[in-house]
Amino acid sequence: MNRKLSTIRCGVAGVGSLGQHHARIYASLPGAELTGIFETSDARAAEICAKHNCRRFATLAELGAACEAVSVVVPTDRHAEVALPLLAAGCHLLIEKPLCASLEEAEQVLAAAQQAGRLVQVGHIEHFNPVMAYLEKHTGHPQYITTERLAPYTTRGTEVGVVLDLMIHDIGIVLALVKSPIRKIDSVGISVLSRTEDIANARIEFENGCVANLSASRMSLKKNREIRVFQDNAYLSLDFMNQKGHLVKKSDIIAYGLKLKIGLAKAGDASSIPVHEIPIEKGEPLAIELAHFIESVREATQPKVGGALGKSALEVAIAITEQIKRSQR
Repeated sequence: MNRKLSTIRCGVAGVGSLGQHHARIYASLPGAELTGIFETSDARAAEICAKHNCRRFATLAELGAACEAVSVVVPTDRHAEVALPLLAAGCHLLIEKPLCASLEEAEQVLAAAQQAGRLVQVGHIEHFNPVMAYLEKHTGHPQYITTERLAPYTTRGTEVGVVLDLMIHDIGIVLALVKSPIRKIDSVGISVLSRTEDIANARIEFENGCVANLSASRMSLKKNREIRVFQDNAYLSLDFMNQKGHLVKKSDIIAYGLKLKIGLAKAGDASSIPVHEIPIEKGEPLAIELAHFIESVREATQPKVGGALGKSALEVAIAITEQIKRSQR
């Protein structure tokens, strides 16, 4: 006999370009009910409420009183301002990445959540990308990692630099894969159109010897979200955006060397080295992320990307940002 799921009353604070998708998914997610939204734009609020038959709340306190779980999808510099009254109202929160614009605000939010006995999940969406599930299963002891995250310029998100806007995704991924304290960070960044850095590169050395080289730009003509992982038994190259990739195994390289010795292969014959296409079952990361959030709320379990990981990624991102600022001065 199947146990009937209890329905979690959900809300969204901020239904702009990303928040509208939170509303869409809650409205159709089994076990969730889109109770309402908080939105400063009259036109956008009317559009979303009509589309999903939900209520617009005049204040965050009213939204919080009506909901059990709320997504905070407002500009980063307003995360704490929006999250704190919702926590005070007793809501569990999914706060879009980064957790906050500063460590001080992040600590305030996490302290308020602990005091209220409420969950905080941070919206590091790539952790729910099927590509990440493959990486977590097949990455053993990475020795070198490269990431590249490119996007065309848009004014959305420019209240923070490209490190907090885009690179923080890859910071969270690398921290989860390497699982080692950081020994050293070297970074560089350039401001092109906004007041903060629009292009950045960070080289992170870990205590276990792994090195990660992270590049991010919001000045690109194309979108790209790729990661390459080199470890002692394999090379993995994966594409987060298109959810595909390939794998080269050390055992296959050894087999190729043996074929060379006995004359079954010619030097330079790359076709003799099998490149394995990675079988990834595609899915919408945001839908997977929100389903996990609702399940965590229902079962009172800690989410995969909780406040601790969100804060750790923020600490590294701010360290990189501060290093860039010092180099610019």
